[in-house]
Amino acid sequence: MRLPTWIAQHLAALRAVLVFTVLLGLVYPLALVAVGQLPGLNHKTDGSLISSGGTTVGSALIGQSFTDADGNPVARYFQSRPSAAGDGYDPTATSASNLGPESVVDTIATDPEESSESLLTQVCGRSKSVGELNGVDGRRPYCTDDGVGAVLAVFRADGLTGPVTRVVSVNQAAPATPFVTEYQGVAVEPAQPGEDYVAAGGVVTPVRGDAPADPAVPADAVTASASGLDPQISPAYAELQVNRVARERGADPAAVRKLVTEHTSGRALGFLGAPGVNVLKLNLALDKQFAAR
Repeated sequence: MRLPTWIAQHLAALRAVLVFTVLLGLVYPLALVAVGQLPGLNHKTDGSLISSGGTTVGSALIGQSFTDADGNPVARYFQSRPSAAGDGYDPTATSASNLGPESVVDTIATDPEESSESLLTQVCGRSKSVGELNGVDGRRPYCTDDGVGAVLAVFRADGLTGPVTRVVSVNQAAPATPFVTEYQGVAVEPAQPGEDYVAAGGVVTPVRGDAPADPAVPADAVTASASGLDPQISPAYAELQVNRVARERGADPAAVRKLVTEHTSGRALGFLGAPGVNVLKLNLALDKQFAAR
């Protein structure tokens, strides 16, 4: 008995669904799992986990913080780059901050819980902190000495043109002292919480300042990666930390620098990306070779 065409078509579609469900939903995934358990591959498929003293302490692929209970950097360890993934290096919330180069004005609300920092202020604050931790000049262009973005809202008589009538340091809330006392002959005011000076007609004016063009603190020390999970830092950021770590551990800086070199990977395929230093592996090697004082 010949089935009606519409029934035959539906049965063919059902068979295709069942076949592809078995192949792609069961056979293919299980085959990949089996391949992943082959010697030489099983470590990577399990997450490239790293153990110390019989305890899993992290993954070679995911960064982590080396801070105390209050969130302060532990000086005897190399520090990772910042992270915007959740509370930091959270693989379930991998993300960037989504703040771009035009994010230069902080939100200073009357309720501190509603305030937020611009990308510029985040970079300035981190650079200042990293500089203080490592005993180097943490200044950067367009940053104030107190670690916020050096940005003015400049009001002019005719909107975008005309004489300057008012100037506000938008990232320094009262009673802070503005980073410059005057701009084009007009006294600079600190910002008042809750005020939107850009909406009120102020022209956003970043001020470069006298910071060196090539900051001592590398870019990866003050910016988070796109994923927020990077386990590596640049050799430049590692070098910046060598003397501090050596001092805290009572070690020769040359010996610490040698460990940094041993844990520095080159470019992928010789030309992709940039060299990087795996922070977790490096810190474990430090603990093994140099006990903290």
